[in-house]
Amino acid sequence: MTISDFRLGFGAMRLTGWDRPNDPASAIAVARRAVELGVDFIDTADAYGLGTNEELLAAALHPYPAHLTIGTKAGQSRPGPSAWVPLGRPEYLRQQVELSLRRLRVDRLDLFQLHRIDPKVPAADQFGVLADLVREGKAAKIGLSEVTVPQLIEARTHVEIASVQNQYNLTDRRHEAVLDHCTAEGITFIPWLPIAGTLTHPDAPVAEVAREVGASPAQVALSWLLHHSPVIVPIPGTSSLAHLEENIAARELSLTPAQLARLSQ
Repeated sequence: MTISDFRLGFGAMRLTGWDRPNDPASAIAVARRAVELGVDFIDTADAYGLGTNEELLAAALHPYPAHLTIGTKAGQSRPGPSAWVPLGRPEYLRQQVELSLRRLRVDRLDLFQLHRIDPKVPAADQFGVLADLVREGKAAKIGLSEVTVPQLIEARTHVEIASVQNQYNLTDRRHEAVLDHCTAEGITFIPWLPIAGTLTHPDAPVAEVAREVGASPAQVALSWLLHHSPVIVPIPGTSSLAHLEENIAARELSLTPAQLARLSQ
């Protein structure tokens, strides 16, 4: 069972710029519309908008619907617009969890994900604090981001892992082994940048299939993900209401076995 019954989440990162909301009123409208359309999982992080992304979601959606899961992340600092630095010291992770609780206006995080494993900190120390956060009631579930199969296996000796968030899409399948492991173990796999690389040449297979079914290439890419594994929960992100509704419509797209095979090849 995945963390989302709807099987299509919303990535909130694009609702804010590096350090502030791009257009607060418009961003709030997009977040609310996502939930109206049925989205039951929203992904954010402490580093998105330097915390303002979490604050914006709270402004838009708090008190949260009972069916809605909000997953946040910590473990990467963001010293500049294009700079991301893993930071997994236990005391830092604890600090960021407390800040996320405050910004999201909750007593317990639905899903707390380690944004990156910090190579400068023993992995066992990072996984250990995740387990402590669950025992202390600060997080209901734990996830990891950008991990290998061995790292996932090691983490599970410390704490139950509900989700893995790795980059994965139709044209970037470097984490296929991780997806296979998650599928076998029933762990939700959250592909970030789920439609990257698919809006390509008009003669590419994704464009051909899109013409055949009367959909956009982005919708075909999302539909392929949903067909590819039952544990996949894509989180396409946008700041546009039109693109949001287009992405959600991908849930209703039917692809034939032959079309799926062409895309997979």
